[in-house]
Amino acid sequence: MTETEIMPTVGDEVMEGTTRAVVTDIRGGVIWLRRPHGGGGTEWPAEDPRKLTVRRTRAEMIEAGDL
Repeated sequence: MTETEIMPTVGDEVMEGTTRAVVTDIRGGVIWLRRPHGGGGTEWPAEDPRKLTVRRTRAEMIEAGDL
């Protein structure tokens, strides 16, 4: 897995291994994720934030009309 050059921020779409997720919060340095289309409201902490791959930033999703 390639480590991201930028740390994700809230609203970014990321990959954690083979799981696509959205960053929902950053609390005490811990990045919290959820599936992009809900799925029961389950959130989980990123195992290793340095290994998250940013697919699209929140700004890119807004520009594309996906938010």
